[in-house]
Amino acid sequence: MNYTELNIELKTIEPWRDILVSVLAERGYESFVETKSGLQSYIPEQNFNIDILAELDKYEAIEAINHRVIEDENWNAAWEENFDPVFVEDKLAILAPFHNQDVTQKMVIQIQPQMSFGTGHHQTTWLASKRLFELNLEGKDVLDMGTGTGILAILSEKLGARSIYAPDIDTWSYENAKENVTLNNCKRIEVALGDDQLLTGKSFDLIIANINKNILIQHFKQYAAVLRNKGNLLISGFFETDQLDLKEEAQKYGFVFERIDTKDEWALMQFIKNET
Repeated sequence: MNYTELNIELKTIEPWRDILVSVLAERGYESFVETKSGLQSYIPEQNFNIDILAELDKYEAIEAINHRVIEDENWNAAWEENFDPVFVEDKLAILAPFHNQDVTQKMVIQIQPQMSFGTGHHQTTWLASKRLFELNLEGKDVLDMGTGTGILAILSEKLGARSIYAPDIDTWSYENAKENVTLNNCKRIEVALGDDQLLTGKSFDLIIANINKNILIQHFKQYAAVLRNKGNLLISGFFETDQLDLKEEAQKYGFVFERIDTKDEWALMQFIKNET
């Protein structure tokens, strides 16, 4: 699959880079690389719409925009050029196979970098990873909705989950997640290709959904149907300023708000399902 790379140069990096990540994620862009001058974002070539250039032109913080097609065989060079190790405090190191594996973190996850969301570089993946260390996953059945690279599914298994179901709607992410599951010697993860319709008839103790605000709102009803009573729902992929909208929508389906964690204005929210 070929990808279109959108390269954005910014006059002012913050908060505009994070704002543009949110805007582009809602328009189907799947992965992002922070550069010294701004942001690179990627979307399957067949999904690229030239109208995005005019839409982004309204942002005064943007200095310049250009785009190019990255051929399928060139993805590795494009990612390795910018792919740095990720460290979640002293708990977790997220490394590519070409990185130095000598680290001080308690746990290491290897990710083969491809053009799928969730390498750990984004604040929301970092927040979700940190929160999983603070939960008891022993013997739990976990859903990692929109798994991307599979990093949160892999972490869930390493933290003791009994089973992990990891669907994604993107073929590239599906293939990459399967590769990373094998790379980390995981045995209890089922990677699937598809959307929330795949969840019918299943049930979980924990749902992790690091997607975006609009998709989360659409999925709350389905999450409520498959999450067991007193189970935890972790959602991320949105700004701290979106929390009231998400809280109000989640409460319609029996979710009780527990806490919010933030990093650089991005947020992760935790709910508990409470059937009365």
